[in-house]
Amino acid sequence: MAQTKEKVDLQDLFESLSEELPEDADLSELTEKWHYYLEHPIDLNKTDGRELAELQFLNPLLIEQLLEHRTISGNFINLLELQSIDGFNERMVSLLLPFVRIGAESPLETLKVRNFKQEFTVRCARILEKAKGYRIADTMRSRYLGDANRYALRYRAQLNDRIHLAVNMEKDAGEPFFRDKQKMGFDFYSLSLSIKTVGHFKNIVIGDYALQFGQGLSMWNGLNFGKGGLVQNTARQGIGVRSYTSLNEANFMRGIAGTLQVNHIEITPYFSYQSIDGKVNRTVFPATISTIASTGLHRTPTEQGYRHAASQMTYGLNVLWRYRRLKVGVHFNQTKLDAFKTKGMGLRQEADFEGNLLRNISLYANYTIRNTYLFGEYANSIDGGSSSLAGSIISLHPRLSSVILLRDYKKNFHTFYGQGFGESDNTSNEQGAYLGLTYQLGRKLLWSNYADIFRFPGAKYQADTLSTGADFFSQLSYMWYKKGQLSLRYRNRLKQVNYMGKGQTENGLVNTGKQQLRVDFHYRLSSIWTIRSRVEANIFQKEYQENSFGYMFYQDVFWKSRVGKFRSNIRIAYFDAASYDNRIYAYEQDILYASGFGMYNTKGWRTYLNLQYRLSRHLEVWVKYALYYYPGREIVGTGLDQIEGNRKSEVKVQLRWQL
Repeated sequence: MAQTKEKVDLQDLFESLSEELPEDADLSELTEKWHYYLEHPIDLNKTDGRELAELQFLNPLLIEQLLEHRTISGNFINLLELQSIDGFNERMVSLLLPFVRIGAESPLETLKVRNFKQEFTVRCARILEKAKGYRIADTMRSRYLGDANRYALRYRAQLNDRIHLAVNMEKDAGEPFFRDKQKMGFDFYSLSLSIKTVGHFKNIVIGDYALQFGQGLSMWNGLNFGKGGLVQNTARQGIGVRSYTSLNEANFMRGIAGTLQVNHIEITPYFSYQSIDGKVNRTVFPATISTIASTGLHRTPTEQGYRHAASQMTYGLNVLWRYRRLKVGVHFNQTKLDAFKTKGMGLRQEADFEGNLLRNISLYANYTIRNTYLFGEYANSIDGGSSSLAGSIISLHPRLSSVILLRDYKKNFHTFYGQGFGESDNTSNEQGAYLGLTYQLGRKLLWSNYADIFRFPGAKYQADTLSTGADFFSQLSYMWYKKGQLSLRYRNRLKQVNYMGKGQTENGLVNTGKQQLRVDFHYRLSSIWTIRSRVEANIFQKEYQENSFGYMFYQDVFWKSRVGKFRSNIRIAYFDAASYDNRIYAYEQDILYASGFGMYNTKGWRTYLNLQYRLSRHLEVWVKYALYYYPGREIVGTGLDQIEGNRKSEVKVQLRWQL
């Protein structure tokens, strides 16, 4: 098992799920889940597919084909049987193997009566250079009220894989700590207690939890992946109720939820009540909310004034009927604010939600017939508009599979929690058609492609009228089983944006295009050394403007001791992005549960070093030092984050104790 775990490449997993994610995206909820299944692999002879769906990288058709293979051929005898199932190419098998098993985890597992595990993690991080927000002494100016340290504490407890307790505490850089408005210490506290089975209830969560139903048009908490190299993963796999363990301070529920199983029907009622951030005016009646904030940052007097300024009560019901390969669900939720939400005055805010009560109802279904998986959802915001999505995944040939997805999100469709598939961040004001194809050219050669054509009927960010766009992607990958991979990726994104030309009095639209080319190579040289190299370049084109260029290359080196107690990795990167439009994102290795995507912008060097050491069977320590170096620059960053000089460095330290 230890040898198998060494072959897990989290970078490959994340970059396959999404082309790019913002720097502040918290990936811990997924990395924690992956690490859990690495330590407690999924038994292929017992799973009903739900645990496999939680891994995110298996599309629903593959899961259905795996379960069908087990039904027809009987229980798995060897994990290598996966290679005989349609769609499980060499890459997919190598991704899945570390997370699955056949039979008990150990010969003594069935003899264990009491299995209690605990984990405590403490993390500290800091930008070493002093930013402008910490140097301002004038109390009448905007400034950071706290110090530059970031703290995070995590506690996990598990009893017999039936009861799970998760506790999180976090303070962001710049936030006060045990003083001023933060006399309770940490800025964010989170607790979640999950009980797997209580009578007919198969899952109960008390505290913070996430809900994921249907295709996410009406309700989807937590991480949301867009378009990526796994083109068939556009179909969402709602897993219902789960504990919320992320450090992200928005888009989750706080209360109680549970799923009642009655024959083929699953009934999930839920209730949530929590404080939210926003700009609230309580000098008028009724009180009004002009802005709802979701950053979770409370560093300045203004952000402190937004903190917990309003409350949000949400309750609802989801009913899911399962019968063989058919699933049909109905979901209803109602959200009430303690103040009246007003919409802005801008063109793109004309169709925004206004009021203090929002109700959504949706109908979703999926069905597998032979080598075809059909899925869809229709959602309606009562007294508002609707959104709909429909698609299919088809295995056209053992080596060829396709996905088709159509979406139509009305601009007056409103939801606080929806995260449907699309080009924009919210599930409204968008229509589109997505077509993906994956072809296995040979045992080691995989070709993945997609084309996404979309339009925005109403005004949106950077476009004050109807606009259109397209996204084309193609990737060719050559794989050495358990050794490495060489991939060549091309992507072209076309959009229309506002343009104010010479002599114009009103905004018009112009076409823009961003072409990207990437070559990525990673290879396991030995049981000790692994390397990863990448070269990426792009060109940004905009009508009536000169083209701008950007490029980046990096070299990663991974090393671990033969006994497995000590590990390290280092990256050296050089980048030159002429404008913000030429920025490049790349996954960065980090301390446990803290990995993310870095943004490579302007011109400079990026390097970091990670160290991990197992002090004992129960105690591990991680250290990371990272540096951005911009030759010739006198300042780095903007606003309160502005740093004098040409470098920005960060250090992180983390301890984990397990029992």
